[in-house]
Amino acid sequence: MALRSKFTWLLLIAVLAGSGAYWQMRRPAAPAGAAPAPGTAAPAATGSAAARAVVELQPEDLSRLNTQTLIQTLPVSGNLKALNSVTIKARVAGELLSLQGREGDSVKAGQVLAKIDPVEYQRRLRQAEQQADAAKTQIDIALRQYDNNKALVDQGFISKTALEASEATLNGARATYNAAVAAADVARKTLDETVLLAPISGQIAARLAQPGERVAIDQKLLDIVDLSSLELEATLSPADAMDVRTGQQAQLTLEGREKTLYAQVQRINPNVQSNSRSVLVYLRLQNAPGLRQGLYGQGQLELASRQVTALPLETVRTDKPLPYVQLLLNGRVAHQTVTLGQRGTVAGGNQAQVWVEVKGVAEGAQVLSARTGSLREGMNLRIAAPAAQPAVQPAAVPAPAPAANKP
Repeated sequence: MALRSKFTWLLLIAVLAGSGAYWQMRRPAAPAGAAPAPGTAAPAATGSAAARAVVELQPEDLSRLNTQTLIQTLPVSGNLKALNSVTIKARVAGELLSLQGREGDSVKAGQVLAKIDPVEYQRRLRQAEQQADAAKTQIDIALRQYDNNKALVDQGFISKTALEASEATLNGARATYNAAVAAADVARKTLDETVLLAPISGQIAARLAQPGERVAIDQKLLDIVDLSSLELEATLSPADAMDVRTGQQAQLTLEGREKTLYAQVQRINPNVQSNSRSVLVYLRLQNAPGLRQGLYGQGQLELASRQVTALPLETVRTDKPLPYVQLLLNGRVAHQTVTLGQRGTVAGGNQAQVWVEVKGVAEGAQVLSARTGSLREGMNLRIAAPAAQPAVQPAAVPAPAPAANKP
């Protein structure tokens, strides 16, 4: 009996399971777009549905790959320096009686800038001149002695040895006089150096002493700079400096100024700096009034130009092992691997935008800009039509006023 009861229960379960499957098969399918029944999972999107998705782009999101004049540039930076500058130093020691000008004052070449107490040097000059006069007197005495001895030798009263001795005395007196005159000239020059003149025209950049101070030889008094000619001292690596030549042009921007300035390579230092292992390049600024020494500038130095197929560097994507660009090909997104070449700027374009030479893409291909982001390869694209300009409605002309009835 137990075995029969167990078999009956199994048969009943099988009948109920078959009935449930039958009614499930007879259940009508849900209409398209209907929400799933409560407690059931939504069906996953198929690959074909994803492929049918369309992304709409604006016309400015596409650009055609064309041949550009790519200017190979080299970044340069440095501080402005005056081409002509000088430091006024004391040439003699003494009390500083006067010092003309302060920071920012203009001076002209030959203008008196400083005076040092000349009393000590005046007395030294007087001493040297008196020594020269004494030496000249000894020449007169030696000359008379020589003339007397020569007459006695001619008469046979003394030997030629005495004449030679007197001649040597005369030559010694002349040498002593010449030395005294030279010493007087040195003293006179030292006296002249108590007055300091401006060697160049310019502006005073620093005042380093005050009247009343006792200054030493070579002590700095004033710094003068000529701002009419400025140059940028750029520091380059030896490898970059290999392509730099005198005469090359550069476009610079300075701190505090938005206007682009132009400069030209004027000189290249032949030595490599021992401490930084760099090469100094000097770029002369052209037509740059109102600038100051010490301003920081940076820009691009034009090395060479070539006709190449180029794209903005930001267009090239690097989220794959090899760089690639996104193309619009037959209405779909295509990823094209490219080979990058030289970088630079485009002639006549934005100098701040970096372009790069690309190889592997046919000229005329439609390239997606960087602002579109990363799109899946094979995705459908559609270019939106340009927005129509609203038509200008003609202004309403007021109706003429009715004519008044004449009596």
